[in-house]
Amino acid sequence: MTKKLIGFIWLLISTCAIAQKNPEKYAGNITADGLKKQLTIIAGPEMQGRETATEGQRKAAAYIADQFKQAGLLEAPGTTNYQQTFPLFFDSLVKADLVVKGKPLQYGKDFIASVQSNDSKSFKANRFVFAGYGISDSAYDDYTGKNVKGKIVVVFSGEPKQNDKYLLSGTTRPTKWTFPGTSVKAALAKQKGADAVIIISPLMSSFSNEMVNSSRKTNIYYPKAAGTPEAASVITLSHEAAADLLGKNQFEELLKKAKANEPLNDTKITFKKKTLFNFSEVKVPQFSTNVLGYIEGTDKKDEYVILTGHYDHLGVRGELVFNGADDDGSGTVSVIEMAKAFAKAKIDGNGPRRTMVFMTVSGEEKGLLGSQYYGENPLFPLNKTSVNLNTDMVGRIDPTRNYGDSMNYVYVIGEDRLSSDLQKITDEANSKFTNIELDRKFNANDPNRFYFRSDHYNFAKNGVPIIFYFNGTHADYHKATDTVDKINFDLMTKRVRLVFHTAWIMANRNEMLKRDIPLR
Repeated sequence: MTKKLIGFIWLLISTCAIAQKNPEKYAGNITADGLKKQLTIIAGPEMQGRETATEGQRKAAAYIADQFKQAGLLEAPGTTNYQQTFPLFFDSLVKADLVVKGKPLQYGKDFIASVQSNDSKSFKANRFVFAGYGISDSAYDDYTGKNVKGKIVVVFSGEPKQNDKYLLSGTTRPTKWTFPGTSVKAALAKQKGADAVIIISPLMSSFSNEMVNSSRKTNIYYPKAAGTPEAASVITLSHEAAADLLGKNQFEELLKKAKANEPLNDTKITFKKKTLFNFSEVKVPQFSTNVLGYIEGTDKKDEYVILTGHYDHLGVRGELVFNGADDDGSGTVSVIEMAKAFAKAKIDGNGPRRTMVFMTVSGEEKGLLGSQYYGENPLFPLNKTSVNLNTDMVGRIDPTRNYGDSMNYVYVIGEDRLSSDLQKITDEANSKFTNIELDRKFNANDPNRFYFRSDHYNFAKNGVPIIFYFNGTHADYHKATDTVDKINFDLMTKRVRLVFHTAWIMANRNEMLKRDIPLR
């Protein structure tokens, strides 16, 4: 071995060793004052609640991009001004006509046909089949012995109970047949060959103005994937219109059973009524962006650690501005301040071995849309992404947490999945640097399903190990009262430093995180 080669190897070893020194020095750059300064801007009135595909969201994106630029982060290939643009749409109703036995039904009074559940379509039918709750399952089936091909299926919303427990789950918790419910039942009806589903809500006899108005326009949504199965058209009837359709006495008998959640699969009703349905909508294109920058690693620069938070929130509703200080302004500014801390380490020659990616996504409040787009169009290979650390609400305390130290904790979610390295590294970082209570209660049997409700999930479902940092919900969750003055910046600082130290270890260890736990 030549002296030159020995010298090169020694330099490489020294560089890797330096990269793992003094993380406290750089974590110290993450301060309560710095976080507060950032959050006062991100969750300020000028950002107009940062709703996806609005001017407020675009202002926030421009601000975050500027912060990344000032910190010296590099722009990723496929971005413009640090932004990855992705397409969105909303649908708006043009016309919905329903004529039964020659009688036009009135939209908003007799029926609604939500643009959320329907595509432009016209059809004629003359046969109806009552199918209970519209469920087909091994434990309970409303379709047994019923031919619905080319017909209109009439069903109640909800699902049956037995001994005060839902029949299908065997617990007090409903199943997918209740929520999301309508979309699942419509897809099944189409699979069975039905043209449309008429939904009757046992507990809603008529439609509120809010419901009628919201039926005319969808929320922002991500384009459906090519080949997505078509669902049956969905029409919701008022009780008065349902009584006309089924006959008053028969309807009242069925309604009584549905209100009591009684099984309806033994009820067989078919009838003829000439029906015309004509529905048309227009799809309005929109767009939004994820904002990301990166710090190139050294000897492991082709492997990645990604830190995320979502910068969108709920926007403006009438006179109220939903500033979203905790949700998720807190996570957004955490990513910004951690980016600055890692950038300072890089300038000092203590840069990470792996490439660090800092990304704030939008569309989370609309259904994890921005992170879904990134998962389907990654700018850095997912199979080389060692981990995603996601901060979503880290500035407050959970008022229901009546144990431990409420001023010194964080919920860590997802460490029991995908990689056996996750918990060990968290414990290592915490014991060395932060000494915060690590609460893992949401890892097992969580009725809130928090693991599936933030942007880390779109990494996890693609096999990338994740940790989700969370303070729990509170009285101001998704309200206009989620404001900067209610943030506990000292506790938030401690939490963000834990994430920073965890990322530091993961960025500088010899191996990527193991992927040794099957996806579930």
